[in-house]
Amino acid sequence: MAPQDPPAAPVPPPTAPARTGRLWLALLGLLLLGALAGYVLLRPGTAPEAGPNPWTGPIPVRMVDVQRRALTEQIKAVGTATPLQSVVVRSRVEGTLARVLFQEGQEVRAGQWLAEIDPAPYRVRLAQAEGQLQQIQAQLRNAERDQARYRTLLEQDSIARQQLDAQEALVAQLSGSLASARAQVDEARLQLSYTRIEAPVGGRLGIRRLDAGNLVVAGDTQGLVSIAQTRPIAVLFAVPEAQLSAIRASQREGRRLAVQVWDRAEKTLLATGRLTTLDNQIDAATGTLRMKAQFDNADDALFPQQFVNVRLQVRTLGDALVIPADAVQHGSQGPYVYSVREGKAVLRRVALGPGDGEYVSVEEGLAPGDAVVLEGLDRLREGREVVHVVDGEAPQTALQLQQRQRASAASAAQGGASLPGSLPEPGTPAIPASAAPSAR
Repeated sequence: MAPQDPPAAPVPPPTAPARTGRLWLALLGLLLLGALAGYVLLRPGTAPEAGPNPWTGPIPVRMVDVQRRALTEQIKAVGTATPLQSVVVRSRVEGTLARVLFQEGQEVRAGQWLAEIDPAPYRVRLAQAEGQLQQIQAQLRNAERDQARYRTLLEQDSIARQQLDAQEALVAQLSGSLASARAQVDEARLQLSYTRIEAPVGGRLGIRRLDAGNLVVAGDTQGLVSIAQTRPIAVLFAVPEAQLSAIRASQREGRRLAVQVWDRAEKTLLATGRLTTLDNQIDAATGTLRMKAQFDNADDALFPQQFVNVRLQVRTLGDALVIPADAVQHGSQGPYVYSVREGKAVLRRVALGPGDGEYVSVEEGLAPGDAVVLEGLDRLREGREVVHVVDGEAPQTALQLQQRQRASAASAAQGGASLPGSLPEPGTPAIPASAAPSAR
């Protein structure tokens, strides 16, 4: 048998200094890799150039000139169309509704026959009253003939005076009964006339509330039908107490104040009328005074109980300095507007006068030839840079506005005229108008 090799000697484990050296080498490698990655990522010139911030750039605004022209002072209010007369047709007698002679929604005139109550019972009552009248008339005639005979006999001294006096009393009594009988006949004839129901006023009928064949009760609150007079028609509205003095001053001068009525959206003029009535006292709860205006309403543009917008024309200023009402801002120190000076917004406080809802007069703070900002007021502050957008131009982005400013400045430096606008630089992507910041 061959001799066996001796077993290999075991490898001794690494010592502690060897392990520590390898760890330091691994950490050093990681640090070098991190430094290299940071250099690659953060080296200058690799970050994309940031575009202009639309919230800090110049604000596009549209300007409007201060005008001097005639201005009609108007007071706006909310009103309700009200029939000039509104009547519920009721029967004044009881009975069966025999006939209905109208159509719902029909236009009727005053005195037109609308319906009829069964007249037979009332004709019988009239006949009874007339028969009673004839009886009393016959009795009275007989008593008067006896009275004449008694007077002749008294002159002949054939009867006592007392007998003539009694006959005269009987004649007076029958005369009173005759007057009462005639009144009963008149009442019966009047009750019979009430069976014919007529329109008390002209106007438009409503929905019928009773049909033929129903038993009608006198004074029924429901009634037979309603009538609303709409030609002409009235509009009730209320104005603040502070505006009452101007209205009364115009009335004292003898002017008839015109009133316009517009639809809910204030897009369509419905009718034009005149102010007719002022209430006799101010409502202390609301601080307003109720007023009434009247309109011909020939085209039925106004319908009863319709809500409308009212414009009361108080007076006309012949030569007023006016600006659009939308250009006026209101702060803690009063109304103000923005104008532009050297490309920056300037706040100007103004004193306002009367207006017509769309325009307002300016008494102090502006002069003819000035211009105020009308659109772009949302982010406008004192000293903010602005760019005037000409009417007809599409909204522009902040980059386009900055390019326009640079082009205008360069043109002014070269002595040329300022450009009204500039196109984007080549390569600048077109941005749709819907994505551009709003002008206001």
